[in-house]
Amino acid sequence: MAVRATVSRFPGDQDALEESGLPWGVTVSPFASKDENGNPPVYGSDGHLLPRCENCWAYYNTYCEQEQWAWTCALCGTLNGLSSQAVTRYSLPESCPENLSSFIDLELPMDESEEMQARPVYVAAVDLASSEEFLELVKSALLAALEALGPGSLFGLATFSHKIGLYDVQGPIPVVKNVFIPHDADGALSMELQDVMPLLSFLAPVDTCKDRIASALETLRPTTSWERTSGAGQGLDGVFLGGRGFGAAMEALFNYLGSEYGNTFALARVFAFLSGAPDIGAGQLDTRRYGEQYASKGEDADRALLPEQTPFYKDLAAVAVQSGVCVDLFAVTNEYTDLASLKFLSIESGGSLFLYTSSDDSTLPQDMYRMLSRPYAFNCVLRLRTSSEFQPSHSYGHFFPDPQYENVQHIICCDSFATYTYDFEFANNVGFSRHTSELPMVQIAFQYTVVVPPDELANAGSSSTTRTKHSLKRRLRIRTLQFGVAHSINEIYDGVDSEVVLSLLVHKVILASLEQGVREGRMLLHDWLVILTAQYNDACKLIQSGHGGSSIVHIDVAFSQCPQLQPLPRLVFALLRNPLLRLHEEGVHPDYRIYLQCLFSGLEPSSLNRAVYPLLTSYASPDKQAYPRHSLSRAALITSGSPIFFLDAFTNLIVFYASTADPSLPFPPPQDCLLRTTINKLKQERCITPKLTFIKGGQDDATSFENYLIEEQDVEGSGFTSVMGFVSFLEEINQSTLEYMK
Repeated sequence: MAVRATVSRFPGDQDALEESGLPWGVTVSPFASKDENGNPPVYGSDGHLLPRCENCWAYYNTYCEQEQWAWTCALCGTLNGLSSQAVTRYSLPESCPENLSSFIDLELPMDESEEMQARPVYVAAVDLASSEEFLELVKSALLAALEALGPGSLFGLATFSHKIGLYDVQGPIPVVKNVFIPHDADGALSMELQDVMPLLSFLAPVDTCKDRIASALETLRPTTSWERTSGAGQGLDGVFLGGRGFGAAMEALFNYLGSEYGNTFALARVFAFLSGAPDIGAGQLDTRRYGEQYASKGEDADRALLPEQTPFYKDLAAVAVQSGVCVDLFAVTNEYTDLASLKFLSIESGGSLFLYTSSDDSTLPQDMYRMLSRPYAFNCVLRLRTSSEFQPSHSYGHFFPDPQYENVQHIICCDSFATYTYDFEFANNVGFSRHTSELPMVQIAFQYTVVVPPDELANAGSSSTTRTKHSLKRRLRIRTLQFGVAHSINEIYDGVDSEVVLSLLVHKVILASLEQGVREGRMLLHDWLVILTAQYNDACKLIQSGHGGSSIVHIDVAFSQCPQLQPLPRLVFALLRNPLLRLHEEGVHPDYRIYLQCLFSGLEPSSLNRAVYPLLTSYASPDKQAYPRHSLSRAALITSGSPIFFLDAFTNLIVFYASTADPSLPFPPPQDCLLRTTINKLKQERCITPKLTFIKGGQDDATSFENYLIEEQDVEGSGFTSVMGFVSFLEEINQSTLEYMK
């Protein structure tokens, strides 16, 4: 569990917080195997015996004072009695994880019914109202997925178009049974999926049926317009009206899987592959809101295309969560699909949203394999508690908030990368009193389940049936942190973590864009930097007064006296130029913007930092690094004199050979060189597969590389007033800060 705060020493009170101009909060990656310093938790058992405070329900931890029969809660100061069982337990404190470390992971007991069936279930829902290319890509992705799934997993194959198809692959020949989707939005299916095919006929054991599943995948074909019009009776003089009943198919699948939830399987994941917008049945979407018809209405495109057009998918996400189903959505399309409406299915159920604009160079198979190969927890509950002087004011991330309890989030599926963000506010006017020794405390409790594969060695002599039985483990992971209090504004500034500040800013501007439009998000970000610059200059007393009243002599927009703040102007500059906040008229596709919102809102701070402000390094040869970091400008390319540049933009990796590079340098770089090793290591560590491109300057089109050189983009001048170089941007911030301070 990695936890990072915007500031290492918390502001003393509301005045200090406002004076600093900084956001105050933390990012939490609950299922990360180590903390932010690389330390693993101390493991133990009997999590249900851990004492809890009678007042605030916090868990006993190393910061609590313990007497023989009682303990004092480190978060709220309440004195709690200890049971005789706990007294015995704590008579040998060295034997208890909670006395050894403030980061612990304890087993919880499970009842027998929960342990009976620990079979994870995976269902692929494939769009047949699509093309051959789309289906070929999906087939290779699902074959990769089958390789990654552990023994004991169950797999179901479903298709959707104007009808839902369920495959039974457990016999010698795959059998598919169909049910038609009513064309109108409020029509119900003629029969429940359970009646079309019993769930246990649909879900096949991967270990014994892998080849049969692969054979069934080979039979997938796109539906023809003839099939759709004649089969569904929806032709109108031979004109086809639509045929992608995605919403109805998802609703039916969740009910199908949910009907058996709790006794047949431990976890259900649905992989939904979509090649365009749902256009028939429940949840159909009107894509005409994007395009000429819509633009002519004179509405603000940056505002109108961000909210969902129907609550259907948000409501459906609640059904998925209720049924314990996690949805991963893979959209492979360059048409407008209205991800603004569809995204709730994945982000609220703890799943992922992927967008691939073409099937030619798509990384879908690698992403599927990578996603299923890494460990993940499911059926998770996340709770953050603080000491009484402050409290969380907002939480951000891909979770489902508990309808009853504040600051409790449900996460159906959570991998080691998944990150959640909280911002804090003071609970009273006093803040952290200077007269006591009490320090601010944060405690994060994460309760989760994992499927533990059978220990094959232990059962080497037993039959294969027992060997594939997985077991479920329920665990409680707790992290308790104590923070210092800053006694001056300089102490706050000296402890800033710019990557975490960026995380909080990104969440806030996404929220502002969704509620009030992209322009509002841009203004919020710009104004925040202006206020921070003013507060910093005021605090560092860099403003001098002249004769006869005050005249501002110098504004330090580069934060030259505070290294921790120095990255922020560049990060804000880069974020304003990111497609996330670029305006609609600059050619940003609304679905791509939604995809970025979903991607950025789940990344841990270092990854987000890389996605917003790419890292440019140079190499003297494929085996020798020249400079570890350059600014993103052409000037950096020219002055460094290096022949090879490597740009890491998180989702894209680009190797660029300068046109002046020695022709004897091998292109592309050989597999066993330092540069390739670096690239392979980055690919391994990423939560998604970055796209790798090699460009030879002077021969290949270098636009994709040059687009990342944002720091001097006023040189070209793309005709948009919002595009200016970094130097002009700082001058503009300087001017706005002067105005603000007047």
